[in-house]
Amino acid sequence: MLPIYICEDDALILAAQREFLEKQIMIEGYDMEIALCSKHPQEIIEAVAASPKRGIYFLDVELKDEPMDGFMLGQEIRKFDARGFLIYVTSFPDLAFETFRYHLEALDYIVKGNSDKMLAGMCKSLSIITERMCKEQGENKEYFTVKVMDIVKHVPVDEIMFFETSVRTHRIELHAKNDRIDFIGSMQELQEQFREHFLRVHRSYLVHVNKIQELDLKHREILMDNGEKCLFSKSMKGELLSRI
Repeated sequence: MLPIYICEDDALILAAQREFLEKQIMIEGYDMEIALCSKHPQEIIEAVAASPKRGIYFLDVELKDEPMDGFMLGQEIRKFDARGFLIYVTSFPDLAFETFRYHLEALDYIVKGNSDKMLAGMCKSLSIITERMCKEQGENKEYFTVKVMDIVKHVPVDEIMFFETSVRTHRIELHAKNDRIDFIGSMQELQEQFREHFLRVHRSYLVHVNKIQELDLKHREILMDNGEKCLFSKSMKGELLSRI
């Protein structure tokens, strides 16, 4: 179930948004629930931090008498929910470009000057989110969630090439198709988690078998789909050949 958070400094608009969303959830049977409605961005941040999962966020841009605006709030939310749906509801249509400047990947930007249009925009957002979620479930895409400092990242498992032990104790390097992430972890735990499609080919490498492009048996090297190479131990040669 997707939690919905609303941050709006106008009490009347906040109440109207909540009432409308609750009705839409009931009428359409959406797998969603109102998690928190607040005028204060810090309350939203604390709630998301306490339960970091993918959510929906309807955020006002100008939050009066608060230490941050909606864009700054969006940045804080992204530290805990990298894949959540941000929807900005504001009186200032000219600020839409700011979502790009802050690299927030907002789903929509709704102007609240006209109540009917605002609610229609919110209704459309819920519909789009539902379609996206159904498509993702249809694809049955699996993600690996990892926390790096204050940022939570969700990496599609089918984009991971291999995991490598770092020179630093208790740290792992994730090598993905277009990314590399250093995080605190255990190779043994990863091996247990991904035993179906990954193989511990060397004490330093856990490799995604389906992403192997070729084996160099002479030098005991593996060439991955993204062009990177890793080593495999002599004892793993037979199992490697049987898995690819």
